[in-house]
Amino acid sequence: MRILDEFKKFAMRGSVVDLAVGVVIGAAFTGIVNSLVKDIITPPIGLALGGIDFTNFFVTLKGPHLATVAEAQKAGAVTLNYGIFLNTLINFLVVAFALFLLIRSINRLTMPETPAEAVAAAPPAPPEDILLLREIRDELKTRGG
Repeated sequence: MRILDEFKKFAMRGSVVDLAVGVVIGAAFTGIVNSLVKDIITPPIGLALGGIDFTNFFVTLKGPHLATVAEAQKAGAVTLNYGIFLNTLINFLVVAFALFLLIRSINRLTMPETPAEAVAAAPPAPPEDILLLREIRDELKTRGG
């Protein structure tokens, strides 16, 4: 029974709940990115390459060479699907860039943007009497006293 109590305490921590929410949002974001890459980004690239669909870039290793990956796999051919890999790579780059922009925005919200704000956020200079006492202390240290 003690293990279940420890697990419940662990699972209800804020960081675990935040992680779970992040995973759910990440799964939804993956669908958006997949659609962005498949439906928006790759068609113009394919059009620029002469109307070629990336998903049908493949090499037949064994079996009949057919026009599409789906036909080749249906016929039992062994294929190397580098076009699908390119789509996945583009998906990754889009996600990485989106995360970069998100983290950059968060950092800008939490950090001062201008040097003037950085100076304003700096602690105030110590009063003159403190500075004088520090000078006296440093002079006494150098004299050995």
